[in-house]
Amino acid sequence: MERGSSKHAPRVDDNMSQEVSGLVQGPGTGGSRVEESRQPEPAGEDQPEATTAPAGELRSGAPKGMSSQDVEQRSRLGRFITMAALPGDREALIANARDNNAPGDIVAALERLPEGTRYQTVSEVWAALGHRNETTRW
Repeated sequence: MERGSSKHAPRVDDNMSQEVSGLVQGPGTGGSRVEESRQPEPAGEDQPEATTAPAGELRSGAPKGMSSQDVEQRSRLGRFITMAALPGDREALIANARDNNAPGDIVAALERLPEGTRYQTVSEVWAALGHRNETTRW
């Protein structure tokens, strides 16, 4: 039993298959648009290529007042302090970090916190360790 389209001739089937090949195979095979007039024009000779990511510090998405390294380090600290420890004092934070298998440098940093202070958020802990948080926009 031969299978095939009974509605079109083989030539029409081939033409229809070529029209949708960009949609089926993706843009890597010449674009997904059938009509050439719909292809975007390239930038001019003296114009930079279009990009959605600006260069510099903005590229990382770091908030105002913090560098991308600060954001990464605060995030790393937050991975080892769970919500169960907050609000909490120095001892609760250290115990929670150890329960979460925090590396030695994180535990050592938490041990530098002053005793008798309760912290509500990881940002408060971060600031108490002498680092900067993002600035508030007014």
